[in-house]
Amino acid sequence: MNKLANLLLRPVSMSDLDAIEALAGLTGFGLTTIPRDRAVLERRIRQSEHAFAKVDPHPGPEAYLFVMEDLSRRQVVGTCGVMSKTGGFEPFYAYRIEKAVRESKELNIRKAIPTLHLVTEHNGPCEIGSLFLHPQARGKHVGRLLSMMRFVYLAQFPDFFDKTIIAEMRGVIDAQGRSAFWDALGRHFFDIEFVKADYLSIVNKRFIADLMPTYPIYIPLLPESAQAVIGRVHDQTAPALHILLQEGFAYSGMVDIFEAGPVVLCELPEIRAVAESRLDQVAELTDDDPTDSPLLSIIATTERRMYGCGGVVQRLDAHHVAVSKRCAETLGLGVGDPVRHVTLRSDRPGEPGQELASSQAQAVVS
Repeated sequence: MNKLANLLLRPVSMSDLDAIEALAGLTGFGLTTIPRDRAVLERRIRQSEHAFAKVDPHPGPEAYLFVMEDLSRRQVVGTCGVMSKTGGFEPFYAYRIEKAVRESKELNIRKAIPTLHLVTEHNGPCEIGSLFLHPQARGKHVGRLLSMMRFVYLAQFPDFFDKTIIAEMRGVIDAQGRSAFWDALGRHFFDIEFVKADYLSIVNKRFIADLMPTYPIYIPLLPESAQAVIGRVHDQTAPALHILLQEGFAYSGMVDIFEAGPVVLCELPEIRAVAESRLDQVAELTDDDPTDSPLLSIIATTERRMYGCGGVVQRLDAHHVAVSKRCAETLGLGVGDPVRHVTLRSDRPGEPGQELASSQAQAVVS
């Protein structure tokens, strides 16, 4: 039996506030878009409701948030989100890793020294994030299904989003909320602990412009403990990064300004799930489909308030497909309705996300 059909992906609503707050209590440190702050979460939900109601396709600072609901338990078990376009009054900040070349002919020495340069971007890009799945809900295909919801939405409504897509991956933070990178760098300029700075960044980013050093930072001057985590991801974030790398994302050469997690990037049309997704019409409803089918897909409705679930799509001809009765029931579909769909898994070979991202980042640092 296809259990993924019981997992409904839908836009968040204000009635989900208690459930989102409960999920936030499980996220640990560093996932700033799902903070442990009820007022901020309520604001995020209102922003999302406004985004889904937008008619003008010109991308702006709209923040969409989806939830995954387990229909068998009537429980929200996950979230994922996408920001149409970062920037404006609250720009996107990152450190770009570059190399400064110094040479002495007298000593016959030439050195390429890795440096951190502050990036302040006021005009994009689009950013995906807010990906969190309840530990008890994690299992075969579930995390990938949650992640793919953002991409089928981008595929259906590309004009509402900036064409460059990034994801800031959570960096290395210990169980007590400490970051070796922050302790070595940011703390000296902000005079506050990492957890507070991380929280303030979602309330008002103005303090970053006021206090963040604008001159290049020479990485070899940082403690070894800080250098070691530049471009690395949190253990719990490695699976999410692995999915993005398989979808076509690659290391951008930038890291987060607080804990130095890697920033990955892909152009919207080049995302595998966007490029391979299809818009077809439901022509037939079938009996339930197996969860382990190689054709397992994310199936979504096509309205602005998009709904999605997992199931098998059987192609009947060039423009018509069959889906299971269970998926149709979950999504409120009938024969004749349009659907956006794409297979969950990529055929691209992949290595574990953390190792790949770290090797790319460390190649620049070392």
